[in-house]
Amino acid sequence: MKNKVLNSLLYLVFFSFFYASSQLYYNKNIIKNLELIIGKSSNLHATWVGSKQVDRNIPILILAGHADSQGMAGAGTPGEAVHKFGLNPMHPEMSDELFWNLKLQQSIVVIGKKKGLNIRSYDPGIRNIDDATDPRTNWSVGSKFAKNGGYAIEIHFDAYGKYGVGSGLIPPFSETPNTIDESIASKFGRFPVVYRGGLGAPRRQIRILEIGKLEGSLEKNLRNLKTRKRTINFLANEIVQAFLNGIT
Repeated sequence: MKNKVLNSLLYLVFFSFFYASSQLYYNKNIIKNLELIIGKSSNLHATWVGSKQVDRNIPILILAGHADSQGMAGAGTPGEAVHKFGLNPMHPEMSDELFWNLKLQQSIVVIGKKKGLNIRSYDPGIRNIDDATDPRTNWSVGSKFAKNGGYAIEIHFDAYGKYGVGSGLIPPFSETPNTIDESIASKFGRFPVVYRGGLGAPRRQIRILEIGKLEGSLEKNLRNLKTRKRTINFLANEIVQAFLNGIT
């Protein structure tokens, strides 16, 4: 009897150690592989190629998608964890997508500055601006920035499941895609220029980068306190490196 109890205890200890080790190994390796963490890229037909050269010191503006449209139709995806599995939102006053958009926006700018990019961010602060032409919106600020020769890009996470497409860059609507666009698309995938008839941001010469569907491994690694910071920094580093590859 004692041997049975002892063997059971040894089995439980071994199994617990093996499970913990495998989870640690899995998380470490998944955060080193972009495709594993963000999932599939867009498979929509897109023929554009970014060939227009850009200045090495081109000003870059990072916008967090849906930062000015909470509490309305364009609030962004709640993500699989909240919408499908009933978990609590990351923040009671914003969609989970915006929560992660803001975290990633901040990390991109910090890392980008350290690596010598002429990069900044904009956050309207007001989360529900009804008028799209209000000068404080992402679209207004991003459009003005682009017209002055800067590179404006809005960060998004795509909807989960059948509602989303996957990762990829949506280029500007009436501007020739440049080498930064091509570099990002080579890493994340590409959407057609006229995706959904032409979205509001690209029509204002603001690129949209869909990081990936807010589901599965990507969302789990973001929500897990042990992997959150590494996941955000990993994604930010990948984006910053795409910028650097596009200007060299």
